[in-house]
Amino acid sequence: MYVRALQVADFRSWESADLVFEPGPSVLVGQNGQGKTNLVEAIGYVATLSSHRVATDAPLVRLGAPRSVVRTAVVHHGRELLVELEITPGKANRARINRAPVPRPREVLGILRTVLFAPEDLALVRGDPGERRRYLDDLLVLRAPRFAGVRADYERVLKQRGALLKTAGAARRAGKSGDIRTLDVWDGHLARHGAVLLAARLDLVAALQPLVSAAYAGVAPESRPAEVKYRSCLGATLPAGYGVAGGPPADIATLEAVLLEEVAKVRTQEIDRGVSLIGPHRDELELILGSTPAKGYASHGESWSFALALRLAAFELLRAEDVEPVLILDDVFAELDRRRRQRLAEVAAAAEQVLVTAAVAEDVPTELAGARYEVGEGKVQRVR
Repeated sequence: MYVRALQVADFRSWESADLVFEPGPSVLVGQNGQGKTNLVEAIGYVATLSSHRVATDAPLVRLGAPRSVVRTAVVHHGRELLVELEITPGKANRARINRAPVPRPREVLGILRTVLFAPEDLALVRGDPGERRRYLDDLLVLRAPRFAGVRADYERVLKQRGALLKTAGAARRAGKSGDIRTLDVWDGHLARHGAVLLAARLDLVAALQPLVSAAYAGVAPESRPAEVKYRSCLGATLPAGYGVAGGPPADIATLEAVLLEEVAKVRTQEIDRGVSLIGPHRDELELILGSTPAKGYASHGESWSFALALRLAAFELLRAEDVEPVLILDDVFAELDRRRRQRLAEVAAAAEQVLVTAAVAEDVPTELAGARYEVGEGKVQRVR
């Protein structure tokens, strides 16, 4: 799989840009603030319908413009598809495939797969649990686009159920009984959608465990061994072996029953606090170095190594499924020491396509000396 062409209009700092790529390495070189990251961000957006830099779409539209447009031509097994996304703040985004409109933007998910490693990934190790849950869920969607709908359904249930819990809590504090007859229905929705998401995460973590450990050992052989574990809010009620490499696949019906039982136990607390206390939105992907958590204990170099290992593991997992993703390395070589640069370059050089951004061309290892683009003054020019 590779991106053959990228066009953007009113995306971030770009009024317009038009690039043609080839398989293999392509390096975008330019000083900071010239927009090179914006270009690879646009490609990543096509793959995930989200940005690795901001939580909402509004900043993606150039200041003063009503909307932005991103077009990519994606080639996979000799077949080319043109994907077009129109991003309009305050309105529903629109999508086209080969010029034909599709009902929902998420119909384009799966056409392009990317794995993006960027300075922001340090938050995977040092940030809050939401960063690591997003890592898992984004990878689920890349592997199977239907999970975009699963995640959306679960978030909708959380929102509706949360509103009901807050209303019930306010009524209780006012000395009223409150009507919570529909809460049982929303409990069922939470358990059903939550079980699907939880089972997928558990199986994903089981598949990632050996890959993360191997990737970390490759980039930091002198460091303590690394591992990842899924910590569920279900605690000891989570069936043994779920989420562990070599363990049984997670059973959705079993998880739904456990979730429903645990939700019933905390109903009073949930009404008092006005939030859902049970479900995959409360779970954590634990990153462990030796016998200690990486967060709060890992050095700067170890944190970078763990973030890199998570991305390399995702890349290896996806490429093993006959759809090799495009590897995007956004301004990371300047942050890595010689050994980590070399290890990343070895993996990247074997990818069908790798897109690299750098402020200084000399930061990019010679293994990735492919096509070269200069980015500056609102223009992109291929120079090699």
